Amino acid sequence: MIISPDLLVPFLVASILITVIPGADMALVTRQVLVGGASLAQKTIFGSLAGLFVHGIALAAGLSALLVASATAYTVVKYAGAAYLFYLGVQTLRQARRSAATPAPDEEPLPAEAPRRAFLVGLITTVLNPKPALFFLTFLPQFVDRDQPVLTQTVALTVLHVAIGLIWLTAYARLVHRARAVLTAPRVKAWLERTTGTILIAFGVRVAIERR
Repeated sequence: MIISPDLLVPFLVASILITVIPGADMALVTRQVLVGGASLAQKTIFGSLAGLFVHGIALAAGLSALLVASATAYTVVKYAGAAYLFYLGVQTLRQARRSAATPAPDEEPLPAEAPRRAFLVGLITTVLNPKPALFFLTFLPQFVDRDQPVLTQTVALTVLHVAIGLIWLTAYARLVHRARAVLTAPRVKAWLERTTGTILIAFGVRVAIERR
């Protein structure tokens, strides 16, 4: 077995608890459901999870350790991620003003490039956030058996964590989508977009000012 059962069970429990804690990913999924429904949000989820894979592979390759060791590299990535979250938050607040003024149609037509852009939004947000790198660097090694192939175990744990994220975020997106009829009422949608935008901006500020 790649991962020892004694390490696997604690990892799954901890990973589930960490995944369900509300964060920037859930705020972003909420935004995407309101913008284009569950399908668009799913593309963003795939992008976010692809970003987690990037961090996981970076850890396996030793790049995460380099990122943490280099203050300059960490700062550059941190501010880039914070700026992107801030940008998404501002865009959501701007959309809230339009939502309050204009009733949303039952089905909003999406431009042809929307799915690809939705994927990139999730990917960029996660890749430019140094917190997942720190998470993988400090969390995953606790569940790696030093007497077994480290690379194989690291990849396996990353896959499990991503799978948990996929299940949770997909379920969350579906729940939000089911309530979309209520959530897309002009006043409710505007309020929710203001809240989501504020949360995204808050996460951006938190990433920018938070120390390691």
